[in-house]
Amino acid sequence: MRMYDIINKKRNGEELEKEEIQFFIKGYTDGSIPDYQASALLMAIYFRGMNKRETADLTMAMVNSGATMDLSAISGIKVDKHSTGGVGDKTTLVLGPMVASAGVTVAKMSGRGLGHTGGTLDKLESIEGFKVQLSMEEFVDTVNRIKLAVCGQTGDVVPADKKLYALRDVTGTVDNISLIAGSIMSKKIAAGADSIVLDVKTGSGAFMKSIEDSFDLAKEMVDIGVNLNKNVIALVTEMNEPLGYAVGNALEVKEAIATLKGNGPEDLLELCIELGAVMLLLGKKAESLEVAKKILLENIKSGAALKKLEEMVAAQHGNPEQIRKPELLPKAVHIIEVKSTTDGYVQSIDAEGIGIAALILGAGRETKESEIDHAVGIVLGKKVGEHVAVGETIANIHVNDLSKVKECTIKLLEAYSFTEKKPEPRPLIFGMVDKNGIKKYV
Repeated sequence: MRMYDIINKKRNGEELEKEEIQFFIKGYTDGSIPDYQASALLMAIYFRGMNKRETADLTMAMVNSGATMDLSAISGIKVDKHSTGGVGDKTTLVLGPMVASAGVTVAKMSGRGLGHTGGTLDKLESIEGFKVQLSMEEFVDTVNRIKLAVCGQTGDVVPADKKLYALRDVTGTVDNISLIAGSIMSKKIAAGADSIVLDVKTGSGAFMKSIEDSFDLAKEMVDIGVNLNKNVIALVTEMNEPLGYAVGNALEVKEAIATLKGNGPEDLLELCIELGAVMLLLGKKAESLEVAKKILLENIKSGAALKKLEEMVAAQHGNPEQIRKPELLPKAVHIIEVKSTTDGYVQSIDAEGIGIAALILGAGRETKESEIDHAVGIVLGKKVGEHVAVGETIANIHVNDLSKVKECTIKLLEAYSFTEKKPEPRPLIFGMVDKNGIKKYV
C-alpha cells in the first residue's frame, strides 16, 4: 500500500477503504508518513469530503492509535458530556454534580483551554489543592464512591488526533465536518463512556457560526456514535453571547456554585437542566425528559447537587470550604467598571470579543506554555435585550495588572452593539439530534 495512491484516490473523489485509512493513521502517528503527504490527503479530504462509513473508520483508527480507557471496573452506565466550546461555558461544573446527585455515573476526562479562557481543568484548579491528574485506580475509586470525577486525559490517549490537529491547524484544513467530528468523537470513545451527550454550540463565540453547519456537525457526530454502537444525543445551543455573566476561571467557578444553589444565571441553569435531562435519560434514571428535569430541579432545591460538588472537590484533594464559601476562591486585586458610551438596547454581544478581552487579562493561554491567572476575568453587567443608559456599567473587569485595562476595555466596548428597538430574543436551544435524525425546535 502506498500513500501516493491513497492521496490520488481521495483527490479523485473516491471512497477510501478501511485498511487505507488505518494505514494512513498508523503511518502518520509513527512518523513513517511525512507531513507533506499527510497534508495532501487532508486537503483532498477537505475538498472531496468523507462519507459516514469513512468518517467512522477514521474515528476508530484514531481511537486505536493509542491507549483507551477501560471503565468496566466502574459500576453503572457511564454518561459523558462534551461541548464544542464557547465563552463562559462552565456547564461541566454544574452538570457533573447535578447529574451525579441523581444517580448517573459521570466519569469525565477533560482538557485544558488553549485560547480565550481556561478549560474545565483550569477552572477546577482555581480551587485550592484540587488534583486533576489522577491514577486510574484513584479515578475508578472516586467514581465508584461518589458517582463523579473530572480528571485530565493521559498523554497516550488518541495520539493521532493530537498530531493531526496540529497539522490541520497550519494547513487550512481545520474547518471540515468529517475531520472535526472524527477528532471530537475519537477522544470521547477512547475515554470509555457508554453514552455521550454533545453540546454543539452555534454563533459568534462558537466554532460553527451558522445554525445549519452546527446541525450538520451534530448529525455527523451522532452518526459516528450509531456506527460504533454508542448512544449519542446532541443538542445545538446558542453561543452568540457568553453563557451566564462570568468569563474567567475562579469567576466561573463562583457562578457555577451560585447555579447549584439555585440563584445562578437563567441561561446557564436552563442549558444545564436540558443537557442534564438527556444524561439522566441515557443513564436510565428517568423515563422521560420532563421527569428528568423535575428530578434535577429538586436536587438543586434540596442542596443535593451542591453537596455532590463538595464531595468531588474533597475526593480530588481540593478545599471544599471554598465551595461552601466561594468568597475564599482567588480574587483579583482590582475591579474596574466599564461604562456604556451609548443609549439603547443591547442588540448583540460578540462572544469571541469578550473571550479575547478575558485573554488579555490572563484568563486564557495563547500558547501551551502560557500561565493562567485564575483570579482575573470579566463579569458582564448587561446581556442581550437589556436596556442601557450612557454611563451605566455594562461590565466589570477583574484584573491584577492595571496596564491591561485599557486594551481590555476597548475590546469589551467593541463587543457590544446597540439598537433603539428591543431585539427579539433568540432561543437558547435550537434542536436535538439523535439516532432518529434532526429535530429542530424553531
